[in-house]
Amino acid sequence: MTGAIDDEKDAIRRAVRASRLARPDAERTAAADAIAQRGSALVARAGAATVACYLSSPDEPPTRALIAALQREGIRVLLPMIRPGRVLDWGEHAGEERRTRLGVPETVADPLGPSAIREAGLVFAPAAAVDLEGRRLGWGGGYYDRALALLPSRRPVWAVLYDSDVVDRVPHEAHDLPVAGAVTPTRTLSFDR
Repeated sequence: MTGAIDDEKDAIRRAVRASRLARPDAERTAAADAIAQRGSALVARAGAATVACYLSSPDEPPTRALIAALQREGIRVLLPMIRPGRVLDWGEHAGEERRTRLGVPETVADPLGPSAIREAGLVFAPAAAVDLEGRRLGWGGGYYDRALALLPSRRPVWAVLYDSDVVDRVPHEAHDLPVAGAVTPTRTLSFDR
């Protein structure tokens, strides 16, 4: 059964990656501003003083404008740093970044430890896709599944996506953790978790 689920997941990831790579630059720029506005409003409603986010890769929905907007509001922003064993450490973002051996951008910051994610009142997580039940499909490395498992229950996790990345169904397994909602350039979706 797992083989069929893995094949389904890989097919969705390929389709999402192709769709994202085909996006015009103007659409990406507009998405950055819209995601920043929607994400900032969500953080304000939640009253979060600390937020965990991530530095988006060029083909992902852009997060740098959101991070900058939160920091202007005095929100502490924690960003992940990849560690051995597919573990995410966290650091308070001060603006500097580098590319990891996997080609993923990460903050250059003092590491606070993997459990620092627990300090976040709200988490913005990357995703390939999310369905309307709140099932999140990551990129297959398991980094975020491990990190999100460290959160206290009921801590809101929101996927950052393009509108086309919200799909009817995401195949899932027991280790795939659901999200509370999704932020896209045009919508803020709550899955009532």
